Amino acid sequence: MNFSYSNKTQIQFGENSISSIETLIPTDKKVLVIYGGGSIKSNGVYDQVSNALKNHVWLEFSGVESNPTIETLDKAVALARNENADFILAVGGGSVIDGSKYVAAAICYDGEGWDILTGKHQVTKAIPLGTILTLPATGSESNAAAVITKKSTQDKLAFMNPNVLPVFAVLDPNVIKTLPERQLINGIVDAFVHVCEQYLTIKTDSWVQEGYAEVLLRSLIRLAKDYQHRDSSKWRNNLMWTANQALNGLIGTGGPQDWATHMIGHELTAHYGVDHARTLALVQPSLLRNQIEVKKDKLEQMGANVFDLPESDTLALDTVDAIEALYNSLGVATHLKDANIDAVEAIPTILNSLEKHGAVALGEHQAITLKVTQAILESAA
Repeated sequence: MNFSYSNKTQIQFGENSISSIETLIPTDKKVLVIYGGGSIKSNGVYDQVSNALKNHVWLEFSGVESNPTIETLDKAVALARNENADFILAVGGGSVIDGSKYVAAAICYDGEGWDILTGKHQVTKAIPLGTILTLPATGSESNAAAVITKKSTQDKLAFMNPNVLPVFAVLDPNVIKTLPERQLINGIVDAFVHVCEQYLTIKTDSWVQEGYAEVLLRSLIRLAKDYQHRDSSKWRNNLMWTANQALNGLIGTGGPQDWATHMIGHELTAHYGVDHARTLALVQPSLLRNQIEVKKDKLEQMGANVFDLPESDTLALDTVDAIEALYNSLGVATHLKDANIDAVEAIPTILNSLEKHGAVALGEHQAITLKVTQAILESAA
């Protein structure tokens, strides 16, 4: 259980906490505010940001998509350079925050920005970044990872670098009052799979990490069961905090991690435009059944400690069934056909893209080859 863990992101959590950015961002910084399609102007967040930045020099860039594209983000890089911006404030969900991390790093690099995603360029410098979270799901507001799409080639790649770890994250549960139900559900599913990717591997001696992961999973199950109370402060507070803790780095320390579901899911998003969280639900149950022997110990532990399932010879499989039932209870599909994806056409497309990206040995044991992935997708058809 050897590891190094540091998370320097300051969390400002609570209702009406957006005003805190007035003091969190130095007034000598020129701030580039980056946001998405403009919903922050209809839900009051934009006005709160404007008021908090009244003593700052700032400009804005809008239009960052879900699954942010480098084609759009490079326009933000150009704007930041032309205006000499030296601080970025990302106001949005995981897509806006991921995209802002890319912008923060690309500003300091003279080459092609896509080099950051392919690994040709290792980020050694980035301008500081702060975040205001408007959609709890990815945990991007306080981690160092980002996923970016190259629309022209349908490539979707990730990078992780401590230089883009946000300086602060403002988590105001009030801002999710107006979110569409689809996005709230996506948040539950996304966070659930994030925990599973770090927890459902092999048994470790990391009692704190494993125990905390189980607490987070139980919290997400409770949020799903109490979904009818989603308008309450209690529900919103717990979704926002649980999703944050699911991927801030802590529960993944001290043991191996998986992420095969994510790698396959990214390709489904890149080629078919399916919401990120929903691609995970399409892949994960079939992947877990395929890998049930190597994940049996942890699946049984999860079944007992998270779902309160009785001990039996089928406990591992029962746990996978419970996970799938959880997604289905939220109206989330777990088979390609239910997401209107033609498996006959999609499977070779996904396999070709995984091979192109070098994702040919996935999972905590690097045992999920392209042949295994094919079997997983055929089972998910």
